[in-house]
Amino acid sequence: MGHINKYIFLIKQYNNNCSKVSHYNDLEEEIMKRLPSVLLVILFFLFVITLPPAMAGSKNDGNPDGGNLNYGEYGRPATLDPITSNDMISLRISELVFNGLVGIDEKQDIVPELAEKSEVSGDGRIYTFYLRQDVNWHPREGEEPLPFTADDVIFTYNIMMHPKTITPLKVRYEFIAEAEKIDDYTVKFTLKRPILNALAKFSFKIIPKHGPQNSEYLTREDPFVHNPIGTGPYILRNVTADREVILMANPEYFKGRPHVNKFVARPFADQNIMGQALMFNAIDMIVLVNHRDVPQIQGDKRFVLQPYNALSYSFFAYNMRNPMLADKRVRQAFTYALNRQEMLDSFFQGQGTIISGPFAPGSWAYNLDVQPYPYDPQKASDLLTQAGFEKGEDGILEKDGKKLSLSLKVPIAKESEAVKRVVLAFKNYLEKIGVEINGEFKEWLAWKEDVFLNHEFDLVFASWVFDDSADISSLFHSAEIGAWKNNFGAYSSTVVDGLIVESKLTLDHEKRRTINRKLHAMIADENPYTFLWTLTNYAGYNKKLRHVAIHPYKFFSFADEWFIPISEQR
Repeated sequence: MGHINKYIFLIKQYNNNCSKVSHYNDLEEEIMKRLPSVLLVILFFLFVITLPPAMAGSKNDGNPDGGNLNYGEYGRPATLDPITSNDMISLRISELVFNGLVGIDEKQDIVPELAEKSEVSGDGRIYTFYLRQDVNWHPREGEEPLPFTADDVIFTYNIMMHPKTITPLKVRYEFIAEAEKIDDYTVKFTLKRPILNALAKFSFKIIPKHGPQNSEYLTREDPFVHNPIGTGPYILRNVTADREVILMANPEYFKGRPHVNKFVARPFADQNIMGQALMFNAIDMIVLVNHRDVPQIQGDKRFVLQPYNALSYSFFAYNMRNPMLADKRVRQAFTYALNRQEMLDSFFQGQGTIISGPFAPGSWAYNLDVQPYPYDPQKASDLLTQAGFEKGEDGILEKDGKKLSLSLKVPIAKESEAVKRVVLAFKNYLEKIGVEINGEFKEWLAWKEDVFLNHEFDLVFASWVFDDSADISSLFHSAEIGAWKNNFGAYSSTVVDGLIVESKLTLDHEKRRTINRKLHAMIADENPYTFLWTLTNYAGYNKKLRHVAIHPYKFFSFADEWFIPISEQR
């Protein structure tokens, strides 16, 4: 759904599992005792980041305003707010509607957004943000726009961290001990401990105190999540009956009015039709081009094909609640049974890399010394024999009278040829070693309920997309097992839990790299996923769009700078 990558998804669901959080915190305390005290003395002066504020109104950059952008998405968003959203389609829209205290520019430097200045205390534990005083919330129909203040920042933090708010953000901000309003335009965050690169983490999007109906916690039933207001460059106008999301330029945007008048997100259930829509000018952009369409778009002078390297990978995940799959020898056997390179070459024209473990390739945390399992069907059969399986009369493996017959859940991919082929190949490879796979394609929201809420599956084929490729805590820590959480396969290891916590707590980058290398090797051996590949992503768009810079994770971070020449506006 991180947008499912090739029907990419990012499903970052985090919440507290009360039965396990105490263990998690105990680990933190134990590791904190071991941290050398010198690590706490980071700076003896205030560190200040500031830039002159931009004025609302025209950008005055010489580029024209006007024109519309219709872009295609493979699927449709479940929610539109930045807190409950757990798919890339939603998060891309959030990037157009909301802002954080800080942002990241095209050079990947931290820059001010809603906070015009920040200060860090000498011990690295107190972050003070001085807010802009020229920002208004998008007005609701019939209402005057309200000013953005410190109350909104504190409200966002509190509602995000509320136990009843199910959000991908909660586990990422557990390092904050307290959020405090100093005055209407100053907020202070006290950290539990100094952490690496803390300032960048304050890029989480701020929502208005007057936005949600429930002022304590946020659910997917709250009207705000489907009709949000923000401070960003675009204002949500409406969602049509066809589930098109229509966004209009915010004339009072504090960085200056965005150039393009209107963004329209159009959902497609079929990647082939989406590709044809671009070729016939029914849409102007595809944020993630089907690999089969790359040569056609590349060869057409009307379009620009722009690669961008998202930190992502595809995988088959196992449900450990099934006793057969709880045996790691079975999971390892499935991985040995797959010829992943043949699949990558056949279905994606070889435009990717086979991976071995839980960190995205390209991340500093990825352990290049851990090699992917080779294609070895004999090794796969041997492991299944060791696990106690024998072939029945119909050729399907059995143990204790139960057949090794498993369900594979795949979201809205029935019309995606590449996905269909991957699923069929997986089924055929496993059939050769005596495993029966029953593939089931589900409508997107129904699939999410089966996988994340009800856990009604044996295997899942999907992809993760990362904004912080070194943080895999929500995927594999046992405290993240539960409804709407990312550890939907219920993988649990006390050793892995400890390493994840230790990695998050260390302030020594090289030590963290060493810990993550151990994590990579251990999870590769445990094989809670069959790790497949990372693919090269491509955006395709009409060349009338100019100054297009793409954020590899959030995509639309710089979209307020995009423009269409007057002669090509319609």
